[in-house]
Amino acid sequence: MSFNKLKIGKYEISKPIVQGGMGVGISWDQLAGNVSKEGGLGVISAVGTGYYEDKKYANKLVSGKPLDALGFYSKEGFNAIIKNARKVCADKPLAANILYAINDYGRVVKDACESGIDIIITGAGLPTNMPEFTQGYPDVALVPIVSSAKALKIICKRWKKRYNRIPDAVVVEGPKSGGHQGFTYEQCKLPENQLENIVAPVVEEAAAWGDIPVIAAGGVWDKKDIEDMMSLGARGVQMGTRFIGTHECDAHENFKQVLINAKKEDIVLMSSPVGYPAQGVRTNLTELVEKREGPAIKCISNCVAPCNRGKEAKVVGFCIADRLSDAYEGNLETGLFFSGTNGYKLDKLISVKELMDNLIQGE
Repeated sequence: MSFNKLKIGKYEISKPIVQGGMGVGISWDQLAGNVSKEGGLGVISAVGTGYYEDKKYANKLVSGKPLDALGFYSKEGFNAIIKNARKVCADKPLAANILYAINDYGRVVKDACESGIDIIITGAGLPTNMPEFTQGYPDVALVPIVSSAKALKIICKRWKKRYNRIPDAVVVEGPKSGGHQGFTYEQCKLPENQLENIVAPVVEEAAAWGDIPVIAAGGVWDKKDIEDMMSLGARGVQMGTRFIGTHECDAHENFKQVLINAKKEDIVLMSSPVGYPAQGVRTNLTELVEKREGPAIKCISNCVAPCNRGKEAKVVGFCIADRLSDAYEGNLETGLFFSGTNGYKLDKLISVKELMDNLIQGE
């Protein structure tokens, strides 16, 4: 089976593979730039850009952490990442993933537009006002992430009424993805919420709004999985964890080794201050948190609105900004290492080019 191009707004992606946005610092300039260069859609994570290039773009540091949302979501850091990704992929389409749950969401979306990003992908909440922040940038394509047809319907209704536009594409994400889920713990386990069962209803809803392309995400691993999703009506797939197993991935080598060493039973759902369950690898940190012996929670970066300035972090036992940034810096003691359920299948590092070739040709 050969794959058709994926069209998102005015942009054509020659290989219908979207690399999932992974923060802090897992998909930045090198990974995203190379995925776009090889014909997929590279996606830069907007999370933690104050950490880029050894925190030189952080507004102000407190205990070595970027201060507040202004420092954690550094405009200058984000701009530098986008510029450096462009050096790799030139004028090929390039996307940014900006979580709806973050503090300063609107400002970060505007920052992305000003830095010349082509496509913005948003999950972690229903981005009902997303088009508000891209006014003046009509060429920027908007792609919400949903976990049900109902969620897509709500977004389309609101966008059509308020902004007279509909999404340029939609990502439907099942509960096998890494990081935050669009379901509760209980819902993650239900058969009706598995990706293979939610793609078709979302495709049907998308068709009702004028043929919005649907991109399937969460547990997609190889060419057969891609073909399975296409047979359900998806036009493309989004894959995150698989790209961590590449030389170009911006993650620390220790992060890559955590996944390479992980066994199937090591990848679990855990609580998160964001208010959604998150999927990652059981490590030293998870054991410390369970015993309530994790690192002190100070809420220096004020990263996500649902955490309520550290209150939820204290309930679950860790600060997500600090622990994800520890993982980015390779700290095996206190790092939080997100992974999709198939992360244990990674056994070696290959180049982005080789991975893309394997996914398209099925080797």
